[in-house]
Amino acid sequence: MAKNLIKYSVVDAFTDTAFKGNSAAVCWLEGIEKDDKWLQSVAAEFNLSETCYLTPIVDKGSENPRFHLRWFTPVAEVELCGHATLAASHFLFESGLVNCNTVEFSTLSGILTAKKVPESRIKDPSFTENGAAQAKLLIELNFPVVAVSDFSDLEVSAISEILNGVSVVDVKKMASDDILVVLSSGKEVAELVPQLDKIKKAPGRGIVITGLAPNGSGFDFYTRFFCPKYGIDEDPVCGSAHCAVAAYWNEKLGKCDFVAYQASPRSGILDIHLDKKNQRVLLRGKATTVMEGSLLV
Repeated sequence: MAKNLIKYSVVDAFTDTAFKGNSAAVCWLEGIEKDDKWLQSVAAEFNLSETCYLTPIVDKGSENPRFHLRWFTPVAEVELCGHATLAASHFLFESGLVNCNTVEFSTLSGILTAKKVPESRIKDPSFTENGAAQAKLLIELNFPVVAVSDFSDLEVSAISEILNGVSVVDVKKMASDDILVVLSSGKEVAELVPQLDKIKKAPGRGIVITGLAPNGSGFDFYTRFFCPKYGIDEDPVCGSAHCAVAAYWNEKLGKCDFVAYQASPRSGILDIHLDKKNQRVLLRGKATTVMEGSLLV
């Protein structure tokens, strides 16, 4: 008896180096319908920060190929995920399933687009075509801004205690139900050793920490994200968190273009543009496939 198989790839996002950045499993569900219990069970089996599911949509009204996209942590479905969307885009572009530079995703956060764009900040002279230096390509995600607001439920001293007594500059509430904590420096962000039991008991879904990057680092700010309530002790690189962090640093620094460094043990780099007028965030990054296989249905 023939077995039905579901194709999957494990992709490291916001990096071009295997085993860095943030891993996501991308599952291709063309012609296959599975219930939410099965989707969650597979996500728990992969046990990565996100497992996402792609299903093609036949939509003659759409200019670009469109796909249903859903994201699951090991314990719950989420409404927005940057690194798994980058992974899904990379999967589509690299697998030959699309023959174009732009794809669209129908998600719980509306229609999101991903497209190939030239890498504007760092160009490699060794990459040439017809004798002219060409920029390598990034994948650019078009995401909504995640609003931030004042947060008064916890005193700064309480937040500082949860985070091992670090110097807290500001505390905000994100529309995603995460707490945004600004530290005195990127160095403190990178060196923080999280107390996950305390973070688990804090209000909200998770805690995002950020601080200005050291002079000469080539980055604007550092970020880390802890979300043990959703089965993710530390998310190695979180694209959606930067949809709030970019808006915060825009107000503080008065600029719209950033290079961010997620200072997790795996680390990752995000090239970010804030479109303040349209309340959108363009997240640009690289990705690399590290594993491919099939799931038994």
